[in-house]
Amino acid sequence: MTPPEQVEELLDFFKSHSIQYRLKIGDVQQVIDEQRNKIPSEMIQGLSSKSYNLTWDNYYRYDDIREFAYALSASYPQLVTVSVAGKSYEDRDLILIKISSGGSGTRNAIFVDGGIHACEWISPATVTYIIRELVENYDAHPQYVDDVDWFFMPLVNPDGYEFAHTESRLWRKNRRIHDETNTTCIGTDINRNFDYHFNEGGSSDNPCAPTYNGGQPFTEPESRALRDAILAEANRTKSYLTVHSYGQHWLTPWGWTTEYPDDYDAMFALASDAVAALTAVYGTVYDIGSSANLLYANSGPSDDWAKGVAGIPYTYTIELRDQGPVYGFLLPPDQIIPSGIETWEAFKVIAEAVAQMV
Repeated sequence: MTPPEQVEELLDFFKSHSIQYRLKIGDVQQVIDEQRNKIPSEMIQGLSSKSYNLTWDNYYRYDDIREFAYALSASYPQLVTVSVAGKSYEDRDLILIKISSGGSGTRNAIFVDGGIHACEWISPATVTYIIRELVENYDAHPQYVDDVDWFFMPLVNPDGYEFAHTESRLWRKNRRIHDETNTTCIGTDINRNFDYHFNEGGSSDNPCAPTYNGGQPFTEPESRALRDAILAEANRTKSYLTVHSYGQHWLTPWGWTTEYPDDYDAMFALASDAVAALTAVYGTVYDIGSSANLLYANSGPSDDWAKGVAGIPYTYTIELRDQGPVYGFLLPPDQIIPSGIETWEAFKVIAEAVAQMV
């Protein structure tokens, strides 16, 4: 992406070095403005309950997501429990949703989070779609709730998410002010702030960098809240799914090394089944592999920590639509429902496997 005032200079550089290029998006700001002004479509009339605003035909704000959680708990108290896992740096509630049909808390569990990175709007949109599917369509497939307990933190980074909506669409980090670093730069990459092989590549100790790791593990209230929520149920959690974008990748640990976990073959096999179910819906193609081998090195992410410290065996980072570079983080709202539908099919496969695990 190039600022308008630098386009001519960039084109001259390409020409002088005989570099061929293709223009994918002529005006990124126009795409952003169109998304912000998107008129809700008629794709899903009747899908949403009247007790909340979410309709999955547009990207909604933090308050709407929070309202959605509490509306479900009020309408379906036998299935949904909402709690506050912690507070963000700017004092927003970090909402934790438990979906369960009861029992003594001994069922195998799945933990899902979304919205760690502020610019990845498709993540909380898809996660909330799956929450709605589990709850409002419970009667169509009760086994996915009766056999497994679910824990969701749909928006881990609400401060950054709101900032991306109001100020800087491609903002990535949270919004913590770094008083300790004598810098005016703001924010930490929450997904580089976990205490497992911290700062061993693929992160930065520069507070101005988009992958700034915070300087030390768990400096951020958001990463601490996610850590504590995962640990509270780690003894029965068999799968941790952290939902990101973009690229259409289904990633396993590790990010800090190109070596594979000892149980990589089992992780790959389950991922393959999940991706096959996803692809069967619309033909969307996902790659499968470890983060460091398939994507890039990154140390201190939540998935490495969830497997290496919390001991959750089937831990995956899911990079949703699209493959880029056409849209990338600027995925149009009309892709939310297809993303939700196909990702739900993959989650069903994970749930069926988790229900059978010892």
